Amino acid sequence: MERLFKLKENGTRVSTEIMAGLTTFFTMAYIIVVNPGILSQAGMEWGAVFLATIIASIIGTLVMGLFANVPYAQAPGMGLNAFFVYTVCFGLNFTWQQALSMVFLCGIINIVITVSKIRKSIIRSIPVSLQNAIGGGIGVFVAYIGLLNVGIINLDSGVPSFAALNQPSLWLFLIGLVLTVVLLVCHVKGAILIGIILTTLLGIPMGVTTASSSVSFSEACAALPSTFGVIFTSEGIPSLFRDPSRLPAVLITIFSLSVSDTFDTIGGFIGTGRRSGIFSEEDEKAMMSGSGFRSKMDKALFSDAIATSVGSIFGTSNTTTFVESAAGIEAGGRTGLTSVVVSVCFALSAFLASFVSAIPSAATAPALVVVGIMMTSVFKEIRWDDFSEAVPAFFAGLFMSLCYSISYGIAFGFLSYCVIKICRREAGAIHPILWVSTALFILNFIFLAVLS
Repeated sequence: MERLFKLKENGTRVSTEIMAGLTTFFTMAYIIVVNPGILSQAGMEWGAVFLATIIASIIGTLVMGLFANVPYAQAPGMGLNAFFVYTVCFGLNFTWQQALSMVFLCGIINIVITVSKIRKSIIRSIPVSLQNAIGGGIGVFVAYIGLLNVGIINLDSGVPSFAALNQPSLWLFLIGLVLTVVLLVCHVKGAILIGIILTTLLGIPMGVTTASSSVSFSEACAALPSTFGVIFTSEGIPSLFRDPSRLPAVLITIFSLSVSDTFDTIGGFIGTGRRSGIFSEEDEKAMMSGSGFRSKMDKALFSDAIATSVGSIFGTSNTTTFVESAAGIEAGGRTGLTSVVVSVCFALSAFLASFVSAIPSAATAPALVVVGIMMTSVFKEIRWDDFSEAVPAFFAGLFMSLCYSISYGIAFGFLSYCVIKICRREAGAIHPILWVSTALFILNFIFLAVLS
């Protein structure tokens, strides 16, 4: 165990890593039932997507843990699955088989740009102030996800408002939040995981913690062939290139998926890895020297890149590094053992779907909120009294939550940074890769406007 994960070198223990893995899993377990619920709207079988989600999460997270030795979990990304259904399938009238094929090609592109060091060069080109803003912004985003998941922020009227406390789930969330905060303030070991478990148990007499209906494991296995490998059939990749008139839409969609996936991952690694010390400055220097996989960051980026293509083969939208991994990292996770624990939990969940789905969002939302609070501490590193630095940091940190997208937050941070540098006649200080990244974001916005 020590030889494989280097626990002592990373200042952690087996018990801490297990606790962190359980914490990460429970904060992201919702994806097991939410992802098939979304993708099934495009005509895919619920049971097939259910099992594909679990398999993609297991493989992606195992590669992250065993190859990169970092405590990140992977699963089909929220937002990207909605883009898959509502934009690609419903808006552009592609079949779900074609959409899966485009996800596969997106993964191949991400593998190429990772191996060629493009992703790593992008990370090095981001100014320190923006890196801190991205880290704090992800904290706000994580907390916002928790608040939205439990429904305490009401968006039904089109204007955000505080929900009426007339539902047991909202009261359970508030109880769980107070409980988790108290445990953390009292420095109780495993406070976040204990908070999730106790809140789930409290939800039983309140009628919030209930087993939801789900398919059995055997039923899911029977349905999996309907999606597994479909991208290699005549309905998959070959169908994308039959109609030349649709080729621009195909290329634009693949580009949009790749941009979002790439910057979501970069933002997540910067936001959590730098603060926790998982990715140190020495590691980043090793990442930029020579070829091959010389650092944790090299291996982590490659692990994330291959997960999307693997997931699409089984039948799910883009698999990406989950921002909820921050919960496990805050619980002390520092090595790939955390990821292995998450993978084991995903494997068990295939047989315990009813149990896993019984954990209410009211129990996991408090964990996301407190983790978000912890992550916002990096905002103190930004010179807010320097308006030229404060503006890009503000946009990068705020727009992640407002747009429900890490990549969009990064986009607005890049755009405002470049504009300010140009106005101050300091355009020469902008890294060439930052220019290219900003131009790609602008193109992406134009393409999405044309497609919508």
